[in-house]
Amino acid sequence: MTECKPLATLVFCSHSSPSSKESFDNPTRYHSLLGALQYLTVTRPNLSFVVNQLCQHMHSQTVEHWGLLKRALRYVKDQKSTSGFVVFLGSNMVSWVCRKQHIVAWSSTEAEYKGLANVVVEVTWIVSLLRELDKTCGGDYHFVCDEVASSELQVNFISTRDKLADIFTKALSTLQFEFLRDKLNVVPSHPCA
Repeated sequence: MTECKPLATLVFCSHSSPSSKESFDNPTRYHSLLGALQYLTVTRPNLSFVVNQLCQHMHSQTVEHWGLLKRALRYVKDQKSTSGFVVFLGSNMVSWVCRKQHIVAWSSTEAEYKGLANVVVEVTWIVSLLRELDKTCGGDYHFVCDEVASSELQVNFISTRDKLADIFTKALSTLQFEFLRDKLNVVPSHPCA
């Protein structure tokens, strides 16, 4: 699988009765790869659900289960996280980003911290630009830890439902997409009549 095409997202639907009843002919290989994925969940908790589902078929894996296991491996190959952020000036969106991180993160926490560092760099640039334009804007942001410690930058919890950057980083239901789009003050385009 070293030459396989990586997947950016892992979509896994639980199948109570697989459409293919054909048994997989190499259970040792299935067990070995699934064991490696189990080990990987220590630092990649986002794999836990899929690994759990695949483990439920350790004694009766089918060709379909093998395909789902290979899909999980293709997802793991795409190791770089996607960062996304939105910067507002008042109620106006002035900057937004959606891009792959340049460095492989060892955990979701590290990936989020790297994303936070990216937005702090962007805010630093915007503050500098506003100062050059003789506009005032509170705070000067250079380093995440220093700025949080000095109370210049405040990092708040955002509920999953309200994470605006999700619109840049993952597939969403129509309802959630429209909700976040409206929060960004983006006017929906309508086809010409």
